[in-house]
Parts: sequence; structure tokens; C-alpha cells
Amino acid sequence: MDIFDRYAPFVQEYIYRNNWQNLRAIQVAAGDAIFNTDENLLLTASTASGKTEAAFFPIISLFSEDMPKSVGCIYIGPLKALINDQFDRLTELCEEADIPVWHWHGDVARTHKEKLLKHPSGILQITPESLEAMLIHKHAIIGSLFSDLRFVVIDEVHSLLRGDRGGQTLCLIERLSKLAGVNPRRIGLSATIGEPEAVGRFLASGTGRGTIIPRIEQKGTTWRLSMEHFYIRSGKDGEGNSGAENDADIDSYEMEENETDIDSCVMGENETPAAENDYDPSFKYIFDNTRNKKCLVFVNSREECEAVTTTLRRYSELSGEDERFQIHHGNISAALRETAEDVMKDDYENQTTVTTATLELGIDIGRLERAFQIDAPWTVSAFLQRMGRTGRRGAPPEMWFVMREEEVEARAMLPVTIPWTLIQGIALVQLYIEEKWVEPPRLDRLPYSLLYHQTMSTLMSCGEMTPAGLAARILPLTYFHRVTEEDYRVLLQHLVKTGHIQKTAEGGLIVGLKGEKVVNNFKFYGVFQENEEYTVRSENQELGTIVAPPPVGEKIAIAGRVWTVLDVDKKRHTVYCTLVRGSVPAYFGQCPGDLHTKVLTRMRQVLHEDKSYPYLMKNAVARLEKARNTVSASGIGTDILLNLGGTKWCFFPWVGTYSFLALERVLRIKCAARLGLKNFDSSRPYFMVFTMKVGRDEFFRILKEELFKEFDARTLIYPKEIPLFDKYDEYLPEELLIKGFAESVLDLEGLRNKASEWD
Repeated sequence: MDIFDRYAPFVQEYIYRNNWQNLRAIQVAAGDAIFNTDENLLLTASTASGKTEAAFFPIISLFSEDMPKSVGCIYIGPLKALINDQFDRLTELCEEADIPVWHWHGDVARTHKEKLLKHPSGILQITPESLEAMLIHKHAIIGSLFSDLRFVVIDEVHSLLRGDRGGQTLCLIERLSKLAGVNPRRIGLSATIGEPEAVGRFLASGTGRGTIIPRIEQKGTTWRLSMEHFYIRSGKDGEGNSGAENDADIDSYEMEENETDIDSCVMGENETPAAENDYDPSFKYIFDNTRNKKCLVFVNSREECEAVTTTLRRYSELSGEDERFQIHHGNISAALRETAEDVMKDDYENQTTVTTATLELGIDIGRLERAFQIDAPWTVSAFLQRMGRTGRRGAPPEMWFVMREEEVEARAMLPVTIPWTLIQGIALVQLYIEEKWVEPPRLDRLPYSLLYHQTMSTLMSCGEMTPAGLAARILPLTYFHRVTEEDYRVLLQHLVKTGHIQKTAEGGLIVGLKGEKVVNNFKFYGVFQENEEYTVRSENQELGTIVAPPPVGEKIAIAGRVWTVLDVDKKRHTVYCTLVRGSVPAYFGQCPGDLHTKVLTRMRQVLHEDKSYPYLMKNAVARLEKARNTVSASGIGTDILLNLGGTKWCFFPWVGTYSFLALERVLRIKCAARLGLKNFDSSRPYFMVFTMKVGRDEFFRILKEELFKEFDARTLIYPKEIPLFDKYDEYLPEELLIKGFAESVLDLEGLRNKASEWD
């Protein structure tokens, strides 16, 4: 019996109604795994490939034959918008078989939730945060709600793998399964997974099952891809701000026939009438090429999202056009987000939405003509996800990169004259075109922040517990496999001492007064950082506000200058800083993204190879050629350490963010005295500038000598430094903070591997 025949009749009828001619390969593979095995399943395929149907067609077919006596399947989605979208699709699909579909998050009506609690059944769609709240507040009825739970489907699983949110999801599934006495099969869905085998092992953690990962041969895809470069201040870049658009076939690398002439879009009859110097050339490029089209504009931060939207809306006003720009990010209200989603779903609305990663994931927003990306994203995964938002309903995926660069003075030193964003964007694209490479997950951290969170959540839901009983609940959770009993003892003693946990007269543990302030806040359910504004001050001068201040000693840019952070007052939400003298690098302070070493290595190759890339537009071609000439003339092609004159040096290590962070500390803590190192300035993770008393050969000899010594990574912590990175770090004992930072953030192993190649 083939898979189609195995589907329930109402599923077959759904397929006929939608005029599907045949099942896709991923649907056949998923059906075979779900119908014919008891294993977990990881489905990886491109966006809009039918992964959701591939998972749910077999599940609901099985349910129609033997209806679960409780909620039978939990669907965990990373975003409310994605859950709302999938809720409508699944409700239509399951209606005929009378399989209830429920959704549960902060915007869902209480009456809908109460119906589920009275009649637990069917499929529950929920976010990790809402599942956390349910385990805390509905602890007593978890057993009856999920007594016959058979499947857990985790959508966009890649989005949960690079931080504590994925660990939280895994802990929640394990805690719920133990409370309900079930062992559901897990199904992960993603379009962009690096090292699927590692993700499969992660997915299967604690189930006693393996994970089936079907290998689906995908047809060649034609991309419509362009990348253009702009100087921000003057708008001068070569001969202009436009160029001819190219299509690159990512399998054959042959150029397809051009379908659109960008010159006609930018400089044609629809040209904005205002004076040229009224516009930032890069934003004008986006403004003109979104007219009468439905587009997304991706940016890399919420602050930038606000600024870009404001600017584009102002351009509409200046040119006398109707408003045509929406905004979508995690800090705006649900009503505004839903407005943008509804507009994008309407095929008759030619509007553009400026967004962060919130529209990067699988919500169906209809017929999109193209996506723009301002500057390079930080991962190949993000690039693929964003590209995949277009190209549905038969059209090829289409993305226009808009690379922006501050115009530097001709006398500026070498490192800041390299267009890092442009080079990074090329490297990300080439890594996928040439190798189909995507960043591997980071699954082996010391998640002490999450350990605090799950400890407090368990105490909140269970009430008084003995220390041994609490440890027996928490430490067996698979995500905490690296946490020792001694680590946990240190944590509990600290939490008792600080009042987050209280010891009862009988020797039990309950949530303390300080802990109650944390767990009774609705923000407690999530483990990702919330955006909070901090006022920035230098002496008596207020400079403005920033979000998520960096640690003491790092740099920030505000009020047109660069400042070093002297102190962060978390209670008063104030950052104190001092002005930094000297030149301003193109990038400074804490790197906003985790750039992998492989991306840096490919960036170096981009600067050295004599190769053209068919998707580069006129200005980008000229800027890349200029950068390559600079690199060739400087000697960086053969040497990663460049003398800038006298005792001043620039070091290009070409290592990823966390290896770069480790290198900074090895140089400043282990090597500074021997090197005579001073005036250290870092532009993470691209280069570092400093003065030193020794020469090139002596530098490498001392650096390698110190780097390859046996030493505890905790010695790479600065004096009096308390490294706070994750949401609940501020409640941890200093001992665990330092250990977690040293062993989970600083990538010494990766640095040593790369350093072994240095001459």
C-alpha cells in the first residue's frame, strides 16, 4: 500500500480539492516513517516544500482510526503569528474528521482555552513560553490533559538551537512527558539545518528512540539575487546607484536571461520628484523598487527596523504617495503585527513590510515579489530563511541585498577601508552556492541561566520540595547533562542565600520573596532577553538611550562618537561611559551576531580570489575591486598581521565571534606584558589594532606559546568582571557565571585549531 492509500479518506479528499497531482518526496518519506516505524523524525527541506502537511497527514490519519483520549499531539511553534497561521490551515484540514485543533498563547481568548481544559483532545498548538506557563499554573491537571499524548511536532526547529529557548523546549517536553506518564514521538521541521545528525540526536534526547532523517533530492533552484553597495553619507559610489539585475542558477551557476532591468525601475518614469540630495541613496533604492510591489525588507535589529520604516514613510510623504510601508517586530503590539500580516496576505495590497526575524519563519504571507536585506545577516541560515519567504506560487525566490557603508576619509587606516558588510554578504551566499553549508547547532553549552529558570519553574509548580527531590527533577533533564551535582549544590545554596529560594522549618525548599518577584512576572515564562532601554551618560551629559548594554570595557556608538563603557547600573537602567580617542572603526563593541569561523575564512577568500560573482551590481563590483586592490597592495594576502607604521599593528585572525573573543583575552591577559601590548582596540570579529614592542615573528611565537599552554579557561576573565550574557545570569553565583562564560562562550578549542595554521 502506497502512502496516499494509507492516508485517511478525508486527507485524500483534501489533496483532490487542492488539485495536487502527486505527493512530494518529503511527504512520502514522512508517511513511511510515521506509519511504519516508532522512531522520531526530522524533516529538512526548503521553505514551502510541504513539511507541515508531510507531518500532519499521517498523524491525523492515525488519529481518525484511533482517536486519542486526551490531547494527542502538541505542535510547538516559535512565534504566535506562525501558530495563528497554522491554526487556520489545520482547522480546515481536520474539520471533516472532527479532530479538534486548539491554539494557546497570550493573544488567545480565555473561553477557547477553557474549552480545551474541559475537553482535552486533538491537536494543541502552543509556544514554548505558553507551555511553560501551563506547566506552572495547570500542574495538577497536566496528567489528564496529556495522558494519551502521542506526538510532539516542533516547527522551525533550527530557530531553537542556538540559545536557551531550544533547551527550554526540550526540558518542557521531558517534564510534561514525565508528569503525564507518556513518551511521545518527536517530529522536527526546518528548512535550514546544519549537521542534521546532531540535531536528530538532540531531538531524540531522553526518548530511547532514534531519529529518522530522510534524504530528499531537491530539484535545482533558480535564484533571482542581486547585491548592491551604497555609501551612506554622500551617496557617491562609482557611476551611480543602480545596475543591471542578474539571475544566478545555484546548481549550474549559469546566468539566466534577465527578466527585470533595475535601471528602468530606479531611473524610469516612476522616479521620485524630490531633489536627489533629500534622500539616502540606499533607502531611495528600496523606496523606488518596492513601488507597486509586495515586498519584505529585512533588517538586523529592532532599532534599525524602526528607523528604516520611519524613513521610508517619510519618503512617501515627501513624494506625495499614499502610505505603503508596514512594520513588524517583536516589540510592537499584537494588533500592529497582525495588521501587517493581514496586509501582506491580501493579494490586492501592494505594500512593503520592514521586519526583523519575526517574518523570517514559516508564516504564509502570500504572494511576495521580492525581499530586500539591508546589510548582511549573521548566518547562512538567516539568509536562506529570508530568501525563502519569496518564490512561492511558482515564482523563483528573489532577494536584493542593500549593503551600506559609512564613507571613510582617504587617510583612514586600512582595516576600516574594507567593506566588511559587503564581503560578509558575498561569503554567506558563496558558502551555500558552493557547499550547501549551513551553520551547525550549538548544543553542548553549560546553560546555567536556564538551570535557574527551570529550577524556579519547577518549585513554582510543585510547591515545597526537598533539595534531593528538586535535584532529582532537574538534573536528569537531558539538556543539563554537563551540569554536575556540585554545580547544582552551589546554585541552590546561592539562591537560598539571596532569597530567591527559602528553606522551610522542615528542611524543604520553596520560592522565596525575591524569587516570587521574578516568577510572578509574565516575562518569566520566556528565556530570551527582553529589550530594555538604558540611558547613556558621560559625566553630567545625557547622550541618549540604547538597548542591551554591553559589558564594562566594551564600546558603544551614540551621538556620533564612540564611547567605552565604565559602569552599568542595572537598577537605574543607566550606562556610564567615557569618550574614546582616535579613529572610529566601521564596526566596534560587542558583535550583534555569532559569525562562524567558516564564514570569516570564506570572507578572506573573497578578498583574495580573482573571481566575479554574477549577482553583484555595478557599485558592488566597483567596491569589491577597490577592496581587493587595497588588500593586495597592503600585503594582507600573505600576512594576517600588518604593520600600520611604527609600533602600531593590525591583526586579522579570520576566526569566528567566540574564538575572536577568546583571542582578545589571551592577548590582553596572557600575552600583554611579554608583548608590550597597549592601545588595544577591537572590531569584533574582523580585526584588532594595538601597539606593541616586539616584531611579527616574536608576536606569533609568544602568542602560540601562551595559547597552547595548559590553563583553565576561567583565567581569561578580567579582574572584577562578572560576565552577564543570558537572561537570568544576574541571579547566578559568580562561580557559575565565570565557569559558564569560560567553557560555553569562549571558544578556545576553535581558536587553537585555527592558530595551528598561523605562520
